[in-house]
Amino acid sequence: MSDNRAAATVVDVPRGLAGVVVTDTRIGDVRGLEGFYNYRQYSAVDLARTRGFEDVWHLLVHGELPDAGRGAAFAAETAVLRRLPDEVRTALPALAAASRASGPLAGVRTALSLLGAAKGFRPVYDIDADQRRADTVTACAAVPTLLTALHRLGRGLEPVDPREDLSYAANYLYMLTGSEPDPRRARAIEQYLISTIDHGFNASTFTARVIASTGADVAACLVGAVGALSGPLHGGAPSRALDALDAIGTPDRIDPWIRERVLAGDRVMGFGHAVYRTEDPRSRMLRDIALGFGGPRVDFAVEVERRVEAILAELKPGRELHTNVEFYAGVVMELCGLPREMFTPTFAAGRVVGWSANVLEQAADSKIIRPAARYVGPRAPVAVPTVA
Repeated sequence: MSDNRAAATVVDVPRGLAGVVVTDTRIGDVRGLEGFYNYRQYSAVDLARTRGFEDVWHLLVHGELPDAGRGAAFAAETAVLRRLPDEVRTALPALAAASRASGPLAGVRTALSLLGAAKGFRPVYDIDADQRRADTVTACAAVPTLLTALHRLGRGLEPVDPREDLSYAANYLYMLTGSEPDPRRARAIEQYLISTIDHGFNASTFTARVIASTGADVAACLVGAVGALSGPLHGGAPSRALDALDAIGTPDRIDPWIRERVLAGDRVMGFGHAVYRTEDPRSRMLRDIALGFGGPRVDFAVEVERRVEAILAELKPGRELHTNVEFYAGVVMELCGLPREMFTPTFAAGRVVGWSANVLEQAADSKIIRPAARYVGPRAPVAVPTVA
């Protein structure tokens, strides 16, 4: 600590701000010791099992679950906003070409900036709560269109125009594949999207709130969140968990493959969570969805889960390490026909609603988020050397 700072103004906290409460929120909570999380006053898993995506979106943005009439009106309102402005649509081929190697998530950062400019988004500091909500709904409705168009263009395919008669999840699959999806698969993706809308102050959500605290526009907040999500330690695990299943290959290879990695200190993708000390409730729900589909892939995943948890309990006694959301998310998305490069973008298609709810909440507070850092470099001041 600097000698010139009053001790009362600086608080030491754990690395990564683990366990540090930085604000109050009415959006949701994660109770890691219980294996429970909620959106407002409702269990998030119960919402995923019983309601549609648009209803939960309404809950996050407007603070309440809609009745049938208001739910239909909100779904119709958001469906109209799926079409992109001409300025954005004409730029997508160039963005897809530039981001072909890195994927749609890279392209959508620029696309969101263009969308905000084309729609005239203004700093949240300068607009009222109603306009802020309108801007978030506009952005969220467009994200699936942007992601699927960038994906298809990157593969040499024409984008598929959105349909207003399909639900958020069904329309997403339709734009991705060009075919109207099987209702069962559309519902499975919808439940996945609902289950991942929000999950506490993770890296991307906190990033969105930091940007919102500066008063920046909604698009800027969401671009920052997407940037945080693109990191492999945050949003890249579903495809990596499937990669692990592929690497194991057969049941007889499970034990030696897992033991080798655990003993080497490597992370087993799809297991363990920064908050949960019991089973991830999202994983439990997605496992049930996968079991509903059935098949060799699901049976193998269940066996891998069983053996990994047993080996981790043996080699790391006292630690609670269970599957997290990414393990069965990858299995479910594969069963529904999504290519692996679209796993993290699909996560973003749901989480954008949670980011937006946090942006709205943060925008209501005029205090900028501005933490401190402890300087540990060479002692200052030192005379600046002259150039010989």
